Amino acid sequence: MADSRFFQRAGPFDLVSMADIAGADRGGSFTDRSFDDVAPLETAGPTHISFLDNPKYLAAFAASRAGACLVRPDLARQAPEGMALLLSEDPYRAYAKVAAAFYPMVALPPSIAKTASIDAEARIAGDCRIESGAVIGAKAEIGACCRICANAVIGDGVVIGAGSMVGAGASISHALIGERVLIHPGVRIGQDGFGFAMSPAGHLKVPQLGRVVVHDDVEIGANSTIDRGAGPDTVIGRGCKIDNLVQIGHNVQLGQGCVIVAQVGISGSTKLGDFVVAAGQAGLTGHLLIGSGARIGAQAGVMRDIEAGETVGGSPAVAMTQWLRQVAALGRLVRRKGR
Repeated sequence: MADSRFFQRAGPFDLVSMADIAGADRGGSFTDRSFDDVAPLETAGPTHISFLDNPKYLAAFAASRAGACLVRPDLARQAPEGMALLLSEDPYRAYAKVAAAFYPMVALPPSIAKTASIDAEARIAGDCRIESGAVIGAKAEIGACCRICANAVIGDGVVIGAGSMVGAGASISHALIGERVLIHPGVRIGQDGFGFAMSPAGHLKVPQLGRVVVHDDVEIGANSTIDRGAGPDTVIGRGCKIDNLVQIGHNVQLGQGCVIVAQVGISGSTKLGDFVVAAGQAGLTGHLLIGSGARIGAQAGVMRDIEAGETVGGSPAVAMTQWLRQVAALGRLVRRKGR
């Protein structure tokens, strides 16, 4: 059960309501019990709803005391007796909807803290919450129902769309931010790109004259950094999800729905198509084209263009099947050497 000091629970819900929320099929299950929380399979009780998405956890599913469970139809037959089943082809997504119903986002009341510093030329729309120590620069525009958390800094001219949140201690400059964008604490957006004309006489800084454009429904994890463009803009497409501690260089363009996992680094002017996934600690060199739907394995070093839909791994990155063969061959060589 979630700690009530940090999370406020709604409910209870009956089985029919949860099926509607999840978009799941009750598959003939019926119970007049109410359910008051979500819980993992191992710890769930009769008033809890859980989920099974990965067959790896079938043993926990079979032994679970959960009153109800979201499960794929092909795994439902292994449910323990008495468990109500909600059938879904994507139980994890269905669980996300149910969990959000039990623990909805709490809307804090609008207010402007006395210790916030807001330039007279800034424009703040209605129903915003500006917290202690926040700084909002000249001609910045903050859309309706935004939350600017403690000690965040919004630079001159920055535009933030309605329903967005900027986390504590984050800083934004030279940027246009869309609607419903979630920026976690410590994020840095719009600082200089890393551009120098290098020479033995000294490295001459190249002015970075572009912006960062973040489209709607993006989430940017804590302490990630997105450099502004050198001339063209750095662009983050609609619905992208960026994890903590990610570095995105100047002029990078992400298509819509990309997923960039923790500690990924994307060098300048690389372009990603729609729905690209880059797993943890992957590194992409500059000026590459990564096709839509490509998948980049953890710790991969990408030094060439990637075709749409291709899955790569290793460093330098190659097709995933080739990389796995390379790893297997290296293992055989080591075993032979040992003998």
